[in-house]
Amino acid sequence: MKNLLLQYKPFLLFLGKFLLSYLVLTIIYQSYLNRFDEAKSEVDSFTQLVAKQTETVLSWINSKSYIENNLNEPSIKVIYQNKYVIRIIEGCNALSVIILFIAFIVAFTGKFKNTILFILFGSFLIHVLNIARITLLSIALFHFPKSEHILHGVVFPLIIYGIVFLLWVIWVNNFSFYATRTTEK
Repeated sequence: MKNLLLQYKPFLLFLGKFLLSYLVLTIIYQSYLNRFDEAKSEVDSFTQLVAKQTETVLSWINSKSYIENNLNEPSIKVIYQNKYVIRIIEGCNALSVIILFIAFIVAFTGKFKNTILFILFGSFLIHVLNIARITLLSIALFHFPKSEHILHGVVFPLIIYGIVFLLWVIWVNNFSFYATRTTEK
């Protein structure tokens, strides 16, 4: 048994760090979300920020674009060219994707400064790409409303998760301690 533990120690350390950081960040995020009352259709502040930033980008494209609170559910309506096209809910703010990204980076630790900088850079990039995703999705659904399933369920998740995967590959191959050990061999 001891030999097995020693043999799989790197994997078990990775798994332990990943699960612990994911769990801690998820608990923190959930406690943040619990401050908002869904029964009163309250939308958390970060989702409101994402909606506001999406509104700004959409207004650069079309002046008849704006957001408004949804009084029936905890969401924000996105209006493009005076037409209600999508709603932004808590799951649209990409924080769960950022938590997953951070947990992976922490699990494949690198130098402290590099780890912090990459987490900040990656989180910011994911946030910006998420704003672009919601903006493009709003425009696409205005023009192709019958394509909602493929656009929202396949194309845009593939893009955002593809970028996250690419960031992970860059991290592991260039900045993690794993990359340092493999280049020394």
